[in-house]
Amino acid sequence: MTSQTTIDKTGPGDGAPSGPAPAKGLRGHPWVTLVTVAVGVMMVALDGTIVAIANPAIQDDLDASLADVQWITNAYFLALAVALITAGKLGDRFGHRQTFLIGVAGFAASSGAIGISSSIGAVIVLRVFQGLFGALLMPAALGLLRATFPAEKLNMAIGIWGMVIGASTAGGPILGGVLVEHVNWQSVFFINVPVGILAVVLGVMILLDHRAENAPRSFDVLGIVLLSASMFCLVWALIKAPAWGWGDGKTWLFIGASLVGFVLFSVWETKVKEPLIPLAMFRSVALSAGVVLMVLMAIAFLGGLFFVTFYLQNVHGMSPVDAGLHLLPLTAMMIVASPLAGAMITKVGPRIPLAGGMVCTALAMYGISTLETDTGSAVMSIWFALLGLGLAPVMVGATEVIVGNAPMELSGVAGGLQQAAMQIGGSLGTAVLGAVMASKVDSDLAGNWADAGLPQLTPEQAHQASEAVQVGVAPVAPGTPEQVAAKIADVAHNTFIDGMSLASLVAAGVAVVAVGVAFLTKRGVNAEAGAGVGHI
Repeated sequence: MTSQTTIDKTGPGDGAPSGPAPAKGLRGHPWVTLVTVAVGVMMVALDGTIVAIANPAIQDDLDASLADVQWITNAYFLALAVALITAGKLGDRFGHRQTFLIGVAGFAASSGAIGISSSIGAVIVLRVFQGLFGALLMPAALGLLRATFPAEKLNMAIGIWGMVIGASTAGGPILGGVLVEHVNWQSVFFINVPVGILAVVLGVMILLDHRAENAPRSFDVLGIVLLSASMFCLVWALIKAPAWGWGDGKTWLFIGASLVGFVLFSVWETKVKEPLIPLAMFRSVALSAGVVLMVLMAIAFLGGLFFVTFYLQNVHGMSPVDAGLHLLPLTAMMIVASPLAGAMITKVGPRIPLAGGMVCTALAMYGISTLETDTGSAVMSIWFALLGLGLAPVMVGATEVIVGNAPMELSGVAGGLQQAAMQIGGSLGTAVLGAVMASKVDSDLAGNWADAGLPQLTPEQAHQASEAVQVGVAPVAPGTPEQVAAKIADVAHNTFIDGMSLASLVAAGVAVVAVGVAFLTKRGVNAEAGAGVGHI
């Protein structure tokens, strides 16, 4: 096993190839470092879902179209996914402490600017900046943990880190619902400002900058351009596929361009002296399996959860707050299970916990496929809790597998890979499961509509009705008689349920495939490289 010497850039004897300097007081303390990075990471994870609850209010206030509202989310995820690996490299080159602080400060500033924006265009542009700054701080947070914690404590730290991400992601709808319902949509973004200030203050006071002795000294500019362009084309195709259609030439043009870009990137990386991503990393079957596992997990989780929020609000008629509260079992289980999963992975290795987690995820998605328009809260809670139980070991274990099997000097790149895999998986899941939903609704709606004895729709009306039903909305025109409106709502909700059921079964199938991938993982062979000392 190899071990990389680290240099403490903030301590005396700057540049001396010594181990990490012992923490003095709270500065550099591993567990306080974990708290500090968790505060920053919480903002990014929260923003991935909290904004979805605010979208209807933003649409009304800024007179935005449906496409505009979709880009509030898409712009953020697109920028985040494209920039994550490059941002991780920046952390490896300039230090994860500095990168983290810049990311946190920029993210908070962008959030505040969105809150005072008066146009939908400004909101979308600033969401891009949010994504870019979020990309800076996420891999840096993992790099700081890797450098600070010794191998025997790293899984527990990543478990708590994963708990924060999972709880923030799942808790976003709850907090967003409270803020939108009782304050305004701007508060969803303003809340990041005090959190960001706290993270910056803690970061300046607490964080130490540990860097590997053989950290990169140059930039692979062409590699950055090729990778960023390839990632952009891939994620763009996934985002636009539901609107363009999977058979449309534009969709496959961008997918083809992304594949060509990835091939050119791979060839270039074998020729450059200091590549952006040394391809030798992927000789590790465990690391490669960890990346694939993150993609598959995100497809099943984020893709499936996308329709659950519509189910709760549009089919059951819940308020944003009530919808968020119904997801509490998922959040609570993530909070409880993530640290336990970290401890279990430390004892028995990642394979069994990861495989077991994906089994639970598959069962949960199967359970969600059985939900009906009148399913009670108790039954929902069982499946949501099982989903949280399944996700916890995967969030923790796959992260440890990817970061722990990468050399210390590439911990930022590995962290970027882990997060990029999750973002791509989320985009892929939303696109693919969205296509499944759209196909099912398109094929069933006309027949269900006719069977209910409703007036025949024109092609344009049928298209508009299908788009509404795909998110669980009943396409009831103003002035429609109450009895007819009830029939339309019944048809719309039952058709949506059929689509969600099929999409959830596809997500369950993806989770089953992930079970097999989990058995290819193993404990990180380089985890001891960052062994922090003192105050453990």
